[in-house]
Amino acid sequence: MTVKTNKYVKDLEAKTAAELNEELVAAKKELFNLRFQNATNQLDNTSRIKEVRKNIARIQTVIAKKANA
Repeated sequence: MTVKTNKYVKDLEAKTAAELNEELVAAKKELFNLRFQNATNQLDNTSRIKEVRKNIARIQTVIAKKANA
């Protein structure tokens, strides 16, 4: 992981479960919008889709860690 992603994960770990769920919903909405733009050939930066998908996975991982703790 890069320094940027480490900082992002640390920020996620500092949040409450409710804040993490809000973040997850926002990321999923963003992913939906990016896919929609991609389908209509309006998306310039296609690598953003991969980035958002990985962020969703990171959020879900932190939520699972907190649930098990």
